[in-house]
Amino acid sequence: MTGSTTDPEPGPGSVPRPTPTRASAPGGLGRARVLLIAGFVLASLNLRPAIAGVSPLLSEIMDDLSLTPAAGGAITTVMVVCLGLQAPIAPALATRLGLDRTLLIGLLVLATGVVLRGMGGLTALYAGSAVAGTAIAIMNVVMPGVVKQHFPHRVGLFTGIYVSGLVTGAATASAVMVPIEERYGWRTAAGSVAVLALAAAVLWAPQAVRRYRRDRDGGGHRPYAVLLRRRVTWYVMAFMGLQSLTFYIMLAWLPTIFRDAGLPADQAGYLLALTNLAQIAATLMVPVHAGRVPSQVPHIVVAALLTVAGYLGVVFAPATLPWLWMIVLGVGQGASIALALLIIALRAPDPASVTALSAVAQSSGYLLAALGPFLIGLLHQLAGGWTLPLVTGLLICGVQLAFGVLAGRPASEPVRGSWG
Repeated sequence: MTGSTTDPEPGPGSVPRPTPTRASAPGGLGRARVLLIAGFVLASLNLRPAIAGVSPLLSEIMDDLSLTPAAGGAITTVMVVCLGLQAPIAPALATRLGLDRTLLIGLLVLATGVVLRGMGGLTALYAGSAVAGTAIAIMNVVMPGVVKQHFPHRVGLFTGIYVSGLVTGAATASAVMVPIEERYGWRTAAGSVAVLALAAAVLWAPQAVRRYRRDRDGGGHRPYAVLLRRRVTWYVMAFMGLQSLTFYIMLAWLPTIFRDAGLPADQAGYLLALTNLAQIAATLMVPVHAGRVPSQVPHIVVAALLTVAGYLGVVFAPATLPWLWMIVLGVGQGASIALALLIIALRAPDPASVTALSAVAQSSGYLLAALGPFLIGLLHQLAGGWTLPLVTGLLICGVQLAFGVLAGRPASEPVRGSWG
C-alpha cells in the first residue's frame, strides 16, 4: 500500500495518514503546535549530553574517586550497554501509557540519573549512569514513533531536526563540561545535564497530560515474533548496528590516532569537534530530501562512500589535511545515522510499529556498537599500530553499505499483513 498522492512526503511502505489533530495539523502554527515543536526539539537535545559529557570530565572523576582507566571507561560502557539492553522496555511503556507520556517519563528519569551519579561514591556513579542510560534508551526508541505520530506529513524534516538535535547536544556537552567543572567541580558539571532534561520535560508536559487515546493505525504493541519474521527488520537492524559501530570506533579513538600521528592534543580535540559540526549539517539536510523519495539507496551509498573516504584519509595520511578527512567523515557518519533513523520511521506503517522496529534496531545496534571501541583497542594493542584496526573499520563500512542498500530499498512486503 502506498501513500496518498496528496502527501507531500510519501515514504516507502506508507499507509493512509491519521487525521491531523489540532496540535499536528500541517497548516498554521498555533500555541499548541509551537509548544509541541519546542518540546520535541529540546527533548532531542537531551539524547546524548549525559553520555558525551563524561569524556571531558573523566580525568577529574578518576582522580577524585581513585578509579583505574578501565573503571573510568566503564562509566560510558555502562550507559551504551543500557542503550541496547533497555531499549525493549520502551514499546511496552508506550503501549500502556502512550508515546508522549513515555517520552516525559524518559526525561524525568534522565534528570534523576545524572543527579544521582554525582551525589556519592562508586555505587551512585555507576547506578546513576545506568539509570541515565536506561532513560536515554527509552527516549531513543520512542522518538521515531513521536515523529510518525505528530508529524506524519513531515517525517523526513522532523527526523532531520531531532537527529541534528542529538548531535548538537553531544557537541555542546563536550564543549561546556570543562568550563563548568573548572568553576564548580565535576559533580556539578555532570549534574548540569539535569537542567536541560527538566526544561524539556516542562515544555513536553502539555502533550503528556492530554488523555491518551490509542490511534486507529497504532493499535498497540507489535509482537516481536511477528516483527522479526520480516526480512526488512533484519536489514534495518544490521544497518543501524553497523553504522553505530563505525561511529563509536572513531568517537573513541580519533584523538588518540591523531596524537600518535604527531598532532598536539588540543588540535586532536578540535578535529573531533570539527567532525561533530559536519555531522550536524548532514543530519539536518539529508533526511529532508531522502524522506521524499521512495528509495534511500542512493543516499546510503553516498554516505557510506564518504565514511570510507574519511577512514582512508585517517589510515594513510592522518597528519596531512586532517581537517578535510574530518569534514568528509562527519558528513558520511552524520548522514548514515540520520538515514538509519529515517528508515525506521518509513518502513513501519504506524507509530506503534515504528516504536517496535526502533526498539529491536536500536537494541541490537547499541550492543554491537558497545563492542567496537574495545575490539579496535585490542587490535591496536596486538598489531602495535593503527593500520590493522582502521582497515578492519573499513571492512565494516563495506558490510554496512551492503545492508544499507537492502534496508534502503522501497518496502516490497505487504505492510499490514506482515506487521500483524
